[in-house]
Amino acid sequence: MSATRAPGAVPAAPSKEPIGPLGVRKAQGVTRNRNPKRLLTYVLLATGLLIMAAPFLWMALSAFKTSSELSASPPVWIPTEWTLDNFRDLLDKLDLPLYFMNSLIVAVLVTVSNLVFCSMLGYALAKLNFIGRNKIFGLVLGALMVPGNLMLLPLFVLMSKLQLIDSYAGLVLPFAAGAFGVFLMRQFMQSIPDELLEAARMDGAGEWYIFWRIVMPLVKPALATLSIFAFLGSWNNFVWPLIATNDPDKYTLPVALATFATDPNKAGGSNGMLMAGAFLVVLPVLVLFIALQRHFTQGIATAGMK
Repeated sequence: MSATRAPGAVPAAPSKEPIGPLGVRKAQGVTRNRNPKRLLTYVLLATGLLIMAAPFLWMALSAFKTSSELSASPPVWIPTEWTLDNFRDLLDKLDLPLYFMNSLIVAVLVTVSNLVFCSMLGYALAKLNFIGRNKIFGLVLGALMVPGNLMLLPLFVLMSKLQLIDSYAGLVLPFAAGAFGVFLMRQFMQSIPDELLEAARMDGAGEWYIFWRIVMPLVKPALATLSIFAFLGSWNNFVWPLIATNDPDKYTLPVALATFATDPNKAGGSNGMLMAGAFLVVLPVLVLFIALQRHFTQGIATAGMK
């Protein structure tokens, strides 16, 4: 039975206190439980980041250490005397600009080729209807399961018959397009509305115009993602350039550094020069990733959405 209120009485203001003791304990319990879980998550993520970044930090810092600090025990993390002697010695004993330019030319050509050819095939598999489209996509998926090292011998025989050994073409053509790039571009292009392309066709636009002027601007995140993967794979590729080049003037930077490290007359056991060389190998990829990281994360997050 509801309580009666006297005529003219002002209604009581709603209470600002929690509804009841159970509600109070529940809300406070959620707050108490959430903070420790969040703190634990941050601690675990920071620990994982530190474990992953520690080798890179050690390499980068060691490139600027003196020989005494490199051999110190216990190890010295931060140099007390920063020096560029390791880089100067490396430039004196190794034709670093030549090998750096070889790696850059090969990596840029491989990256551009992947962006063009993988985008074309991805567009065809995603937006064009033709006989055998699903079978071709099945071949692409099958190619993803083939180990890359299994293809080294057939590729070497093919490049030899084409007389492309010791040439930029022999280093670029085997990796001008990849199954992963085709899969990535196809999955991303499937998210583009078909109505948009049909409207362009009704306005008289051809497939080339649609591909270059409509589709490509819409897939910039996927292009950035593919650029990073293609450039990284080509820049760090060691086995194929080692097999496909006999002329030292055609060596890429990883091959030149590995050859330099195993030559006692050049490296002479100098860990400082090797750390400086490794730092120069990693630096271009790091700069590229920082420049494209926003598009990279967006491309990874949305590549599989349809």
